[in-house]
Amino acid sequence: MSKKLTLLSTVMLTSMLALAQQDTLHGNPLDPVIVTANKTEQKQSTTGKVITVISKQQIERSAGKTVAQLLNEQAGITINGALNNAGSVQTLYMRGAASGRALILIDGIPVNDPSMINNEFDLNLFSINDVERIEICKGAQSTLYGSDAIAGVINIITIKNNIDKPLNLNSTVTGGSLGTFKGNLQLYGKADQLTYTARYAKLVTNGFSSAYDSTGKNNFDRDGYNGDAASAALQYQLNKKLLLKAFSQYSVYTAGVDAGVFADKTNYDIHNKVLNAGTGFQFKNDKVLVAGNYQYSGMQRNYNDNASIPAATAFSLNDFHSIGQFAELYANSKLAKGLDLLTGIDYRYGSYNSSYHSVSSFGPYDSKFLDTSVSQNSVYSSLHFTDATKKLNIELGGRYNHHSRYGNNNTFSFNPSYKINEAARIFGSISSGFKAPTLYQLSLNESLQPEQSLNYEAGIQLQQKIINTRLVFFSRKIDNGIDYNYITFNYFNYIKQVVNGVELELTVKPVEQLSITANYTYLSPKETTQNRITNKDTVTYHYLLRRPDNSFNLTAGWQANKKIYASISGKYVSSRYDVGGYKKADVNLDAYFLLSAYAEYHVCKYAKLFVDAQNIGNVKFFDVRGYNSIPFFLNAGVTIHL
Repeated sequence: MSKKLTLLSTVMLTSMLALAQQDTLHGNPLDPVIVTANKTEQKQSTTGKVITVISKQQIERSAGKTVAQLLNEQAGITINGALNNAGSVQTLYMRGAASGRALILIDGIPVNDPSMINNEFDLNLFSINDVERIEICKGAQSTLYGSDAIAGVINIITIKNNIDKPLNLNSTVTGGSLGTFKGNLQLYGKADQLTYTARYAKLVTNGFSSAYDSTGKNNFDRDGYNGDAASAALQYQLNKKLLLKAFSQYSVYTAGVDAGVFADKTNYDIHNKVLNAGTGFQFKNDKVLVAGNYQYSGMQRNYNDNASIPAATAFSLNDFHSIGQFAELYANSKLAKGLDLLTGIDYRYGSYNSSYHSVSSFGPYDSKFLDTSVSQNSVYSSLHFTDATKKLNIELGGRYNHHSRYGNNNTFSFNPSYKINEAARIFGSISSGFKAPTLYQLSLNESLQPEQSLNYEAGIQLQQKIINTRLVFFSRKIDNGIDYNYITFNYFNYIKQVVNGVELELTVKPVEQLSITANYTYLSPKETTQNRITNKDTVTYHYLLRRPDNSFNLTAGWQANKKIYASISGKYVSSRYDVGGYKKADVNLDAYFLLSAYAEYHVCKYAKLFVDAQNIGNVKFFDVRGYNSIPFFLNAGVTIHL
């Protein structure tokens, strides 16, 4: 690690250890129940894994944002596109790892798009109004969750808990700048053994030009967005031990896009839609929990450049179709007091095809990528031990994978934690992760091997009534990483990437009415890959494209009374580099600081009014070279709950 990182770490650790020595007898430790760490309910203090929980209350106070914008405010996460025009590509980076190295889960089940180059899931397809809470589990999680969990997993949870009435209604309607309208309607309830949920959400905006007009004279047109999301879920408690469930989600959107960096384009749209549907069960008694899930995903993407214009003399149409299937069966058994064993198997399947048709001055051109597929079978196990004093927790796990193309590989994890006293605990982990080459990459290079990583973590957490803070040091080394070769125009397993870093998360409540939350992330990277200027030799870069070395988020919220709440937030992102173009030097993007505010007023028990303001200073900034970011944006709305 660099001297800068070492000094920073020493100062933070010293401060936290000093706090940990304070009197904790009158503390009220915050210890939420989580499900992502080991696929079963457990208190957060009983795992050595680093998990951040975004609560239902936090989500409700983010009604003016998207899921990507909310995630972009969390420690260790950068999402390029979150602050760009609606419908922009949402590129998720966790702890500096490249795109497609953080796995998205919906209610614990992996979601992705086999037709995407990196197999990632499009966060534009998900409405924030569908979310009950989010659990972010950082560090290599491939032992339990398989491929793509190199840097961690994000579990977007939609299941409602503690429903007791047969009919409930929740609706939010907002309107704001740029001709933006957002609305949603939720119906849910419980009748005897049956629990149901149905949701619909709509987002429409005129937006702004996706591409940046560097001359200010070309009058780039606006690129709008029109999206719908609908979902439904049923759970039936057959008896005290057996629960059955079924679910479905359908999302579709159309968004205007531009020709590229600094380049406007009219009549160029992207049309995306996805259908997720599945079923599952859970059997639970005093000694064992057995669960099974199956999910089918069908995705379509269409890029339409002038193809919908009658008699167009030049146009292109690019279609992608993909199918994903996931099935799992796992059991958590209580072997003895303080000793639990999780064992499971899962199956993953992905296929896609694409077609391209264009007409230009050179004449017509057609190409097709015929349907192709990959599959993977896995078996995994994790042993969880808690000593008699309930201070020491140890998790030890392993996974074996058999892939239809590249063969076999395995991963492991070791996660100890120790409770120093009622307020403080230390934790750590050593874990490996992997990313299987995607269908698209394998179509160009059948000899690709899985990308592999080794992850180290160590940290300390303090939980008191007034202060809740966590400091984590992490180090990740990737060997055999997958990258693109601009000489052979093919994918290859590049040399290595090493990222060391620090994450600090803090919540302070100096008085009952005031809550201050903050997080800080520092990255110290080193990546050896192909020279982006010559495209011939290899070179070591001491920065990561589009990923800042320093980022900071701060929110101060004031609960004036039972009816009024207001908050103000700041976001700082340090300078970072982006690609300057083909065979050109990388370009520095300036640092920026954004200020936002939120306020809500509860009119009565059943209704509240709220207003949300983003980029209050109307700061001009760029997360992606050549593309506009969000200007000052104001929206207001009403939420009704019956």
